[in-house]
Amino acid sequence: MNGAAGSPGPTRGAERAVTPVVSKTLEVGIVLLFVAGLSTALFGGVVPDYRDAAGDRVADRTLAGAATDLERSVPAAAREVRVERAVPLPDSIRGAGYRIVAADGALVLRHPTDGVGGRTRLALPDRVAAVSGTWRSGAETVVVVTGGDGGVTVGW
Repeated sequence: MNGAAGSPGPTRGAERAVTPVVSKTLEVGIVLLFVAGLSTALFGGVVPDYRDAAGDRVADRTLAGAATDLERSVPAAAREVRVERAVPLPDSIRGAGYRIVAADGALVLRHPTDGVGGRTRLALPDRVAAVSGTWRSGAETVVVVTGGDGGVTVGW
């Protein structure tokens, strides 16, 4: 009864032809589910957390470098002082712009992403009367030191 008229079901050859198609379809489905699950796990939690941690480290290094350059800009005591020094800063951190603000004897990095930012104290001589200014990422960053024996101001 090899597919003769009046036979009740499919032939044995037809049953064997369906098995590889169903098997390959199941394999493709399982691989797609694995890739989708892995992508969701990585981009839903691991990758953004890593980007935040990396961004925070870059912010810390940026603040440390800016503070060091600012502190080196203050010269030894002199009668008249006028110093202008460029401070290299990255254009963005974690793909976004940021600001560095002078506040209470420290530099504060403010970033739109929570968890990215920081604060570092400045080690300046007592003759520095005031530190003020805001640097914006992507803009020219220059520190300007002016004054003399009576006191020095640092701004940008």
